[in-house]
Formats: sequence, C-alpha cells, structure tokens
Amino acid sequence: MPLYREFNSQEELDWEYCPEARLDDPKAFDKIIAQRQVLAEAARQDLTERQADIPYGPTLLERMDFYPASSGGPAMIFIHGGYWFDARLRKENYIWIAKGLNQAGVNVFIIDYQVCPLVTVDEITRQCRAAVAHVYRNAKRFDIDPDRLHVTGNSAGGHLTAMVAITDWVGDYGLPADIVKSGYPISGLYDLEPFRWTWLQPKIQLTGQQIRRNSPMFLVREDLPPLLISWGAEESDEFWRQSRDFGAAWAASGNDMQLSPQPGCNHSSAISGFADAGSELCRMILGHMENTWG
Repeated sequence: MPLYREFNSQEELDWEYCPEARLDDPKAFDKIIAQRQVLAEAARQDLTERQADIPYGPTLLERMDFYPASSGGPAMIFIHGGYWFDARLRKENYIWIAKGLNQAGVNVFIIDYQVCPLVTVDEITRQCRAAVAHVYRNAKRFDIDPDRLHVTGNSAGGHLTAMVAITDWVGDYGLPADIVKSGYPISGLYDLEPFRWTWLQPKIQLTGQQIRRNSPMFLVREDLPPLLISWGAEESDEFWRQSRDFGAAWAASGNDMQLSPQPGCNHSSAISGFADAGSELCRMILGHMENTWG
C-alpha cells in the first residue's frame, strides 16, 4: 500500500519534497540564506521609507513591514516561505523582495508569522489572512488603493497565498468578497497530505483534519480571484504536479488561472526576479496585475 500516490517510502517523498536534498552542496541552503541577508541589508539602504514592525495582530510575530512606492497606488503583500517551521526566515530576510515592485510603483508589505510547532498550520493561515484584512481595512492610512490589493509568496508562502485567495472574506471578516484582486503563488504546496510521511512531520505535526482544512487543492470554489501560478522549471516532479493540479482545479471551478514555470530556476531562485523590475518574473506579474485592473 503506497504512502501517497505512487510513493512507497519516506525516502522517495523526501527526494520530491525536500529541496535542500536536491542541491549538490549540503550547506547550499545556509549559503543562500547568508546571501539573501546581504541582499536584504543592501535593499534596506535603498528603501529608506520603510515602515517597520506594523502590528496586525496581538502576538509579537504578527508584524509587517511596509515599503511605499506610490500614493494611492496598488499594493502587493508578500508571504515568505520556510516550510511553515523555519524560524531563521523572517521578513527582514526579504527586504529585497520589495525592490523590483517598488521600482514599478507597487507598494509592498512583507509579513511575519509564528511558525510550527509553536503554532499549527491552521494558526499560520489565520495570521496571514488577518494581515491581508488589516491592510485592506487600513488602506487609507497606508495611502494605497484598496481596490488593487494583491498577494504573493513562495514555498510555504505559496501555499499561504492560495489559502488567502480562497478566504471567505464576507462570512469570516465582514469584508467584500473580492478584496484580493489577484494572487501569485510561487513554488507552492497545495495538497498537504504527503507531508505526514516526510521529514517535515515532526516539525509541523499535521493531523488529518488540519490537512483537510489547509489543502487548497480541494477547497477551490467559483468566484475566486485570478491566479498566476509559478514555480522553478528545475524543481521536482511533485512540485510540477502540485502546481499543475492546483491550476486545473482552479480553472475547473470557472476561475481565471495561468501556469508559468520559470526556465533555469530552482526552488530557491524562483523568487530572485523580485529584486529587479526588469526581470521576467516582475514583468510577468506586473502585466498580470494590470490586466486585473481592467
């Protein structure tokens, strides 16, 4: 009896779902974190109007940083990855994400959230949704256009972007149904079932009910925002499959969807283009955003 789909062992699933295992250098991920800390510090010097540690909830990690670019302009909320557990990854590591979008006049929010196992994936999802609601409700204070609010994120942040996109904003928050105008999940995970059988389970401690509540692949309905689903073309077969299957489910419910694998990119480099407005990633996302504005 397979553990998940055609996979019979944890080793097989780990090869598909542990991007670090697919890198030749066992210290490669640590080096990537160090490199991005350097990028973040350089970006901090350039993005001088940063508003740091804006609270969106009651706990200390429910904080966001705001990088303004244009008065009354569109806004993008970025949700970082880290497989829901990696406490090394914080909003301060991702300041460079704002550079390319700011260059194009897009206001950027980068959020933090508490991680597993201190909290559950349910709670992480709730925190991210609360952050989006906070931005929308305070659009006047931030001097952004509430009708041009968008969300993106990578890896676990791609999953959380999808969970934000399926939120019942009317029933749960008393807000308009369409506060999120488009979403850009990158290298996301949309069916959490395989993680029960992988190296991740001791870190995130998923239960069956949590998987059902937090697998956007199976929660899609009609009248949801347009998505541009992207991932690195050099990622594993399962990252390809999850992105394609999630896109198919989105489209099957009558929602607008585009798939865009990024040539030459792996799990880590699939978001590198955010640092430059002229990159293929930024140009693709900016064009999609403009189309949602009519």
